[in-house]
Amino acid sequence: MLDHQFQKNEKKAHTYFQALVQQLENPQFTATLKADLQDYQEKKKASFWNYDNIAIKEDQQFLQQLAKKGMLNDYLHRSISYIYLRDLGRDISSDKVQQRIAAVTEDVRTYLQHHSNQEWFSLAKLYRLAEKESLEATFFWLIEKLKHVSSLIPEGLDKVHAQRKLIKIIAGVLMHEIEELQGETSQQVRAERLDKAVRIGYCYGLTYPFIDDLLDAPILSNQEQGQFASLIRHTLRTGEIIPFTAWDGDNREIVEPIYRELTNAFQYLENNQPPDNLDNFYQHAYLFFHAQEIDRNKRLDNPNYTNEELYIPIILKSSSSRMIVRSFQTFSANDQVEEHMFYYGIYNQLADDLADIDQDMASGSVTPYTYFLKYRDKRPDLINPFEMYWSVISYLIHHVYQNDEITREIILDRVTNGLKRLRKLLGMQQYRELLQTFSISPSFISFLEKMVERTKNVAFFDKLLRDKMIATIDQQDKEKVKFQRTLESARHAINQFLMIEPKEQHAIIDAANYSLQGDGKRLRPIMTWVMATEGFGLAGKDVIPLLKAIEYMHTASLIFDDLPSQDNAPIRRGRPTVHEKYSSAVAELTALWMTQKAVQEQTRLRRYDADKILDLIAYSTQMTQDMCNGQFMDLEAKGKQLSIEELTKLSLYKTGIGFEAALMMPAIVAGAKDEVIEAIKQFTHHAGIAFQIKDDLLDLEGDSAVLGKQAGIDRQNNSSTFVTVLGEEQAKKEMWKHYCGAVEALEALPKDIPFLKQLMHFIVNREK
Repeated sequence: MLDHQFQKNEKKAHTYFQALVQQLENPQFTATLKADLQDYQEKKKASFWNYDNIAIKEDQQFLQQLAKKGMLNDYLHRSISYIYLRDLGRDISSDKVQQRIAAVTEDVRTYLQHHSNQEWFSLAKLYRLAEKESLEATFFWLIEKLKHVSSLIPEGLDKVHAQRKLIKIIAGVLMHEIEELQGETSQQVRAERLDKAVRIGYCYGLTYPFIDDLLDAPILSNQEQGQFASLIRHTLRTGEIIPFTAWDGDNREIVEPIYRELTNAFQYLENNQPPDNLDNFYQHAYLFFHAQEIDRNKRLDNPNYTNEELYIPIILKSSSSRMIVRSFQTFSANDQVEEHMFYYGIYNQLADDLADIDQDMASGSVTPYTYFLKYRDKRPDLINPFEMYWSVISYLIHHVYQNDEITREIILDRVTNGLKRLRKLLGMQQYRELLQTFSISPSFISFLEKMVERTKNVAFFDKLLRDKMIATIDQQDKEKVKFQRTLESARHAINQFLMIEPKEQHAIIDAANYSLQGDGKRLRPIMTWVMATEGFGLAGKDVIPLLKAIEYMHTASLIFDDLPSQDNAPIRRGRPTVHEKYSSAVAELTALWMTQKAVQEQTRLRRYDADKILDLIAYSTQMTQDMCNGQFMDLEAKGKQLSIEELTKLSLYKTGIGFEAALMMPAIVAGAKDEVIEAIKQFTHHAGIAFQIKDDLLDLEGDSAVLGKQAGIDRQNNSSTFVTVLGEEQAKKEMWKHYCGAVEALEALPKDIPFLKQLMHFIVNREK
């Protein structure tokens, strides 16, 4: 059945290919194409302001300037129109689709104006969108899945590309579903269908990193590639999943977990679609995979590929990849979406291959461009791929979209933008050499160069989004690595000066050093060091007493917290608690002694203004009092059912003020402005509560060996926690709300401090 379907689609692709070739053989082809471009160029001359040269890295400024000049709406309208044309296969000339494009354009414009100075891509933004659609549980599921995928991607694959592609596929499935939900008033139905769309998008999107990228990369041996491809092909042909048992090769530890995740994804797709949709999925998925395999097995040293062998698989895989997304939903049988997708796909593929020509040549990949470059002098029968590229454009304009003026302008805007980007990527000299190599005719190439140079304002929002997403993912990965390095290096450095030198044998100092020697994260003094040095430009060596003070205050609070009269905890920081090692009396005296030692350390900040140090001491002693109040509130709460308001207040006293002190104390020393002080308080308010909720979740689900303390102690003490009051799912929602609040508070700081953003990721994702 699937082979028959492949042959049917192959025949259709062959017919399309022949139509494209016939255009090329028409003596009037170049003249017709030039006339289209001249007419297009005339219409573009109305532009009075050129925004093409604004640097992409200044995206906020770029959009602000567009808005200032009254051009933002046109820019967004063109971009949204192209998405409806390319990704959704819609007839953008229809009144209904134009109304929808106008509405979406307005929504996007409003969003951008409300977030003009903020990050576009962040977990906080994603959670806020999920919250708006009642998809918080979907968000939790997806975050865990993306973390899992990242852990499975082997070295040698581009993780940033894989993440971007997976997110793009999920967004594509969501876009189709959202369009079908127009007019749906039930929030429950909408949430259910969007949840399913996210899961389907994820399951389908896995095929890119775990099948295409893995088979393209030099990670598996040829034999292993054959085995893996055979497993995938069998599943798509029969619907039967072969157990992963008889693997022959050295990379079993890479392939087995990937195959397991693909199996789970396939089973979800199989179990959550109507039979008709499932048949469509099998057909298009097999078609895509088979065409990919044909292309993947081509070798650049084979001089005998025909034009049909070069282009037919491209038509098949580029169209089927889009129609796979289409197969997940039930659509009206009389629309032309699938026809549009079928004919449009090869344009994107040829445009992408042109942009990637250097990379493809370097890797020896066979594309129409690389093959033509290698054999053009020996094979006069080979079709010039750049001519084929323009034949596709002409066919779309005149035959698929019936010369509709709106559609033609959008297509040629995209073509012109693609050539501008290629020129920027290659540099002027290489760009011109490439056009001459693929010359249709000298006069046409000359005309094309001038048109691309003169045509203004053809940038597209989706390109900016793509570039921004890649840059953001890459930047976040770098910030995450730096954050982890900072945690390790700063923790090591802080550990070197925390120990207290006794002037004589002293049991309390022994107990204090014992408590400090545990496997502490040193999170608070690290926060202090980063805020002091990066936030306020204070010298690191000068604030060492401040770091000691913060850690001594925090450690004292832990010793009190663990006492038998309070939480009665037997383990802290991976070792017996102070009262278990010594006695309750020694533990009490040690904790009290350390609070005073913290004050003493603050008096050693001699390089700073005395009045500021007095303010600092007044603040820190007030914080110590507040922590005591918080611990008393915690004791009073044992065995009682607390409200969410009471829990929040308790968390602020127990955890939030510790975080606040870590950032506020360097702020006081630096003489920070009131608005900075307020931003710090807002950040630590939310960060502290998020941290406490995560602690409660870890107490429920954590491992004592990993935590470094006894898990389940809250249940043992009959303590009210966010989990006991709200339940696990609602507690996660509350944690992520405060995560968002903390990240949003950072936007009010005058200086970006990536460590604090990564700190929030650490807080909600930590395992101890």
